[in-house]
Amino acid sequence: MDLRLYGITDERFMGLKDIAEKVAAAIEGGVTVIQYRAKKKEAIDMYEEALKVREITKKYHIPFIVNDRVDLAIAVGADGVHVGQKDLPVSVVRKMVGESFIVGLSTHNLLEVERADRENVNYIGFGPIFLTNTKEKPDPVVGTKLLKEAVSVSTHPVVAIGGINSDNIREVLECKPAGVSVVRGIFQGDPYENAKKLREIIDAEMG
Repeated sequence: MDLRLYGITDERFMGLKDIAEKVAAAIEGGVTVIQYRAKKKEAIDMYEEALKVREITKKYHIPFIVNDRVDLAIAVGADGVHVGQKDLPVSVVRKMVGESFIVGLSTHNLLEVERADRENVNYIGFGPIFLTNTKEKPDPVVGTKLLKEAVSVSTHPVVAIGGINSDNIREVLECKPAGVSVVRGIFQGDPYENAKKLREIIDAEMG
């Protein structure tokens, strides 16, 4: 799976009427993975939006991941699910989805990274690298120094997340993660232009 530019949707910047259009623009700009994430919506609204995103990602042959909700991921035929430290345990998720399903896990410190090494996941997210307001109660900032350590010790591909944008992405890429996960830096404003700018930097730095 190409994790270079991992885009995450945000309900502040899109809704049912334009989510498909914005996701398509982000993919055309260079996003390599799409995760659907919504924290304040009813299940039926999430289902309808996720179906639209699933349709777009199929069209562009891009992996589609659903945040937190294993049931929703299964219901819309997603390619995978991304869970956090307080969601269902990875072992339980694996029993529900099988071995071919993509499973990602959020980590926020080196202990969680080491624990993740014993889990049957396809990749881990590590962060927040910088300050971010995409969550009401964000975890403590880890910074690039810890990111570099996480990359060096993890047996799984590491995706950096948290406050990453075109101004600071080079500092993140110097730590050699498998990719970067971006929310606001893609979907606030023009998703195509934002993704294109980020992807150009990524390709130049990662080769």
